[in-house]
Amino acid sequence: MVFFCFLVDQTKKMRSSKPVAGICSRCGGCASVADMETATRFCYVPVHRRVWRAIVCTFCGALLKSYR
Repeated sequence: MVFFCFLVDQTKKMRSSKPVAGICSRCGGCASVADMETATRFCYVPVHRRVWRAIVCTFCGALLKSYR
């Protein structure tokens, strides 16, 4: 008998951030530039990791612009 495990997990984590001039277009909160990390795992084994920059809202957490 063969069992296949198709468990794929992807997490986004904010590594660091600093405030930037501007406001969120959705809620009016403050914006910040953040270094984001995306990690993809297959059966709890890390497969792919990518670090990128984004402008996010500090109040609602919306991703306003990404620099990949």
